[in-house]
Amino acid sequence: MLPDYSVIGRRIKEARLEQNLKQEELADKLNISVAFMSRVERGKSQINLKRLTQIAEILNVSPGYLLTGSNVSSKDYLKEDFRILLDKCTPQQQKLIYQLSELVSKTKFENEDNNILHT
Repeated sequence: MLPDYSVIGRRIKEARLEQNLKQEELADKLNISVAFMSRVERGKSQINLKRLTQIAEILNVSPGYLLTGSNVSSKDYLKEDFRILLDKCTPQQQKLIYQLSELVSKTKFENEDNNILHT
C-alpha cells in the first residue's frame, strides 16, 4: 500500500503550525525551496524517509506520527484507531477482540522489545 502523501503533508503542516513555524522557516531549515515545501504539505510531492525524519526532528514529532498519525508517547494514541476498527466488526468479532485485549493486558513484558515474560 502506497503512503497517502496528502495526509502526510497535512500532518506536517499541522505540526509546523503547532511549532509556530512559517513554511519559509521550515524550508530554510531543510535547505529546500518554499515551493517544494508547499507541494509536500499539499501532498503534491513525495518525500523520502531521510527527509521525513529531518522534518519530524525539526517539528518535534516522531516520523511514525507523520506517517500514521499515531503518537506513541501519548497514552491514547490508538484510541481512535481502535474505535474505527471496532465499528467495522460484528458483535462477535468485538467480543473476541475484547477477550484477546483482556488477555494481553494481563501479560507481563520482560523488556522494551516486548519479549513475553509470562502471563
